[in-house]
Amino acid sequence: MAFLKAIQFCPHRKIVIPVMPGEELVMPDNDKIVFTGDLSFISLPDIFQTLGGINSTGILRMKCKYAPNPGQIYFVNGNPINASVGPLNGLDAVYDMFGWTEGNVEFHREDVGVQPVINNSRMEIVLEAMRLLDEGEIKKIGSASDQTIRSCRDESLIIRRPIVDSLTIVEHENFTDGRAVVREGGHGDWMWVVLEGVVRISKKTPKGDITMARLGEGCFIGNLAAFTIHRRGRNATGIIEGKAKLGVLDFQSLSDEFGFLSNELKGLLLSLDGRLRKISDRVVDIYSKKDTTNQLINKKAILIKEGSSSKETSVITKGEAYVVRRMKKGYLLLMTLGEGDVFGNVPFLEVGHEPRKAAILASEDLKVDKLDLKSIHEEYNQLSGTMKGLIEGVALGISLTTLRASQLKIKYSTAD
Repeated sequence: MAFLKAIQFCPHRKIVIPVMPGEELVMPDNDKIVFTGDLSFISLPDIFQTLGGINSTGILRMKCKYAPNPGQIYFVNGNPINASVGPLNGLDAVYDMFGWTEGNVEFHREDVGVQPVINNSRMEIVLEAMRLLDEGEIKKIGSASDQTIRSCRDESLIIRRPIVDSLTIVEHENFTDGRAVVREGGHGDWMWVVLEGVVRISKKTPKGDITMARLGEGCFIGNLAAFTIHRRGRNATGIIEGKAKLGVLDFQSLSDEFGFLSNELKGLLLSLDGRLRKISDRVVDIYSKKDTTNQLINKKAILIKEGSSSKETSVITKGEAYVVRRMKKGYLLLMTLGEGDVFGNVPFLEVGHEPRKAAILASEDLKVDKLDLKSIHEEYNQLSGTMKGLIEGVALGISLTTLRASQLKIKYSTAD
């Protein structure tokens, strides 16, 4: 099991990077070199989350004896903006380096001096890289590629996010190992943010519990449907791993804020919340080998092609729409959307679906209304930091759970 070693990074914040027993992260005397390490023990997803969490600006330099060229990833305020390795640049270079399972890394704090060409978020890049690794689209480089890459995927990846500065926390609670924060099917208004430690999120299946994600510092626990009169039971179970400190959010102030939103923004957010529930149910179906993709999408018309540059956003008034992802072998139905659900391009809420990473198919009786996304976006920008953090947590949950569905689809397709 990996141990955690805290490194003093700056006067007010510290970073945590996992290392193996007996291993040390070397802290050079040069003030510009923030850390050095070995890719055999420090995964690139962990490094991305760490640098993002403290808004670092500088260059991550990587060397691997199995790769013909060294690589560089340029960060500004914690966000990767460009990269290069041999003839590759931008995202292509970043994804290539996610395949490196051995080598040395150094992060230098300095002005990067390059043009930004990457617009994807840190977590979006990490999840897409993991998907490409699963589908064999990224070449694995190293002497023990399979074992090392697998160690930072699936249940072992801990998701961390920057803690929102203006959180409305009313109470802090300390939890011990194995304590359930929420139970699947249970009811309650409480919402939390993880301040320290890890919460494992799981769902029940006929084959036993399945881990959906492991949430670390900065992640939220709660659903948006709790703010409506049509409250649903908890979608999953959250269990503490080790020890954890959680902040209890001010539910009443969040509920009041949600209540004053326009019907259009409310509808978008509740549709987003519904996506998390639906993709979670799809993971259970696939894990239980009850995948009905072929039957449901057969002979359906394509409304939005996967990978298209469609800018339209619509709300369903009648019929159904199907969110489908193209896999290396066949297709995967992610979910079925119905009346009141929103689909299309929502650039300020990236969930890893249409239009870039999934297609939309339509039932014969589908009818939609177009949404004015500009006014919705303007309203969204006025939300409190806590509400935005909660919403972004739901979006991240959709991305993570979609990755889980894809991994299981690949696993069982290979087994068959």
